[in-house]
Amino acid sequence: MSEYINVAGLIGDSIVDGPGLRFTVFVQGCPHHCPGCHNPESWAFEGGTPMTPEDIFMRMKKNPLLTGVTFSGGEPFCQAAALTPLAKMVRENGWELAIYSGYTFEQLLSDPVKTALLRYADTLIDSLFVLAQRDLTLKYKGSRNQRVIDVQSSLKAGTAVLNTTERWN
Repeated sequence: MSEYINVAGLIGDSIVDGPGLRFTVFVQGCPHHCPGCHNPESWAFEGGTPMTPEDIFMRMKKNPLLTGVTFSGGEPFCQAAALTPLAKMVRENGWELAIYSGYTFEQLLSDPVKTALLRYADTLIDSLFVLAQRDLTLKYKGSRNQRVIDVQSSLKAGTAVLNTTERWN
C-alpha cells in the first residue's frame, strides 16, 4: 500500500485547471501563504482527507472523457513522495499531467524527492502567486511572473523551457 496523500479536495471534471477535461487533486498544506491565494483553506498541513494514490486513481478511471490530471493545492511538492505513485499511474494511463507549484523549476531540481515527482509531469506552472502581478487575462496562471514550463523538454535541456503553445497560453 502506498503512502497517504493528504487531500484538500478533488474535482472530477475541471475545465479551469488546464486544457481539456481534467481531474484535479488539491493537496492539503502549503508553506508559501501567498497574499491573494485562490485556496487559502489548503494552507494548513493539518486537516484534509488522507487518501491512497490507488483510491484517487480509481476515481479518475470512472470518467471516460478525462484527458488530463492536475495536481494543485496547497503545495503538491510538499507531498512529492506520496504523489509520485499517483503521477506514475496517471502517465501509464496516457493522461497528461500538470502540476501547479509555488516553487520554481530550478528549486525543484535541487531536491531528489521533488524531482522524482517532476519527472512524471508534462507541464509545470511554477513560481509564487504575486498579487501585484495578478492578471485575469492569463489562461491557466494567476500572475504574470508565473511560468508555464514544458517539463520533459526542460529536463532534457537542464534548464526551464517555456511551453508557448496556444493550448496553455
